Amino acid sequence: MTSFPDREAGSTVAPFILNRWSPRAFTPDEITQKELLTILDAGRWAPSAYNAQPWRFVYARRNTSSWERFLSWLIPFNRAWAENASAIVYIASRTVTDSARTGEPVDAPSHAFDAGAASVLIQLQANQNGWHTHPASGFDKELAHAGLELPEDHVVHAAIIIGHRGPVSQLPENLQEREKPSTRLPLDALASEGRFIPPTTGS
Repeated sequence: MTSFPDREAGSTVAPFILNRWSPRAFTPDEITQKELLTILDAGRWAPSAYNAQPWRFVYARRNTSSWERFLSWLIPFNRAWAENASAIVYIASRTVTDSARTGEPVDAPSHAFDAGAASVLIQLQANQNGWHTHPASGFDKELAHAGLELPEDHVVHAAIIIGHRGPVSQLPENLQEREKPSTRLPLDALASEGRFIPPTTGS
């Protein structure tokens, strides 16, 4: 697996985390259902409040009957590169959970947090299996909700685009220069002990 020195400098984070990034250049390869389900199975093992497991993964594979429909909900910018990928997985979650006391639905305030945890495990597993992923929030959420036939008490959060990396040259020029792992804010801008401390800005 490729490593990225710019990300590794000064970091004690495991390489399998540092090596995950979100390309847009994909090759139009097919992925089998077995391969995809192996990746999605990682999301099943994410932690969730009361083990409610509110996440749902609804997918379409390239060259199957649902592929064009799943692409159609993406904004044009995202569809332009996602159409070369192998799979699209929409991540949704149930906004309520069944009360252990009454059995009636009650609000599940951590449903989005839990679905996000599942999404990260899916992306890490995909990388471990030789695939790349790009999570995307740019899609028509109302059309996707209806098209996925989600119940009213579910919300769709993001689409994870999955594929093998393709040549950078297939991207528009303005995206070619962005086709590399991005950096992150320093940890001291994100973590503070005892209370929230706003990050300092340059003069």
